[in-house]
Amino acid sequence: MENQDLSKFTIKGDPQSLQNKISQIRMAGPSKLQVIADFDGTLTRYFINSSRGQSSHGLLQQGNPEYDAKRQALYEYYHPLEFSPTVPLEEKTKLMEEWWGKTHGLLIEGGLTYDTIKKSVSNALIAFRDGVVKLFEFLEERDIPVLIFSAGLADIIEEVLRQKVHKSFKNVKIVSNRMVFDKDGHLVSFKGKTIHSLNKNEHALDMAAPLHEHFGDTDGPNYDNASVKNRTNVLLLGDHIGDLGMSDGLKYETRISVGFL
Repeated sequence: MENQDLSKFTIKGDPQSLQNKISQIRMAGPSKLQVIADFDGTLTRYFINSSRGQSSHGLLQQGNPEYDAKRQALYEYYHPLEFSPTVPLEEKTKLMEEWWGKTHGLLIEGGLTYDTIKKSVSNALIAFRDGVVKLFEFLEERDIPVLIFSAGLADIIEEVLRQKVHKSFKNVKIVSNRMVFDKDGHLVSFKGKTIHSLNKNEHALDMAAPLHEHFGDTDGPNYDNASVKNRTNVLLLGDHIGDLGMSDGLKYETRISVGFL
């Protein structure tokens, strides 16, 4: 796809409005811009060598077949409900809270360790879309923050970045479900409010944390929450209708939303 004309695969709802937004964002400059992106199926490839790529939840193998099977059973029950056109949104939101809560409970009960996360990522069928690393580098050079907003697992997203990209980015923050491990590396709880596919909004910005540094230097710009909220031009990237809510709570002036089919 790299050498193909992407315009052939792009649908623009209002081409003139898009051009106007691009012009406004360019005129305001990089100090007013931020990127808010979903992770699974947006930054990562949907298909890899004709096979469905794994998500940050889906790649996780606890090393305990009984609990892996229980999580798979939850997926088979709840996933069709997530995309059902007949289930009202309010009911669907409660079902998603149920699903995520039960899944997180099984991860704790099943004795998940951080070493298991590393091994799962190493064995996973997951890869970034072409151009993602170049985009991150481009944005980092211009001090433009990237907020990865995911209903997945923050610790796994960080491990995917370490293993697949082999570098960290000082301008990247993650809003996702973050695990708490004891001194022996066993999962004991989750921090803060659960983020699922239907409650993404930037009221959860206070949960954002810089990538945990296990390598590289830590010098560089610090993107605190207040400065991010002052960046009123947004490039929003997602693959789920719920991703449109990722910029809720942010008083943006101009937003370009890109959906990956």
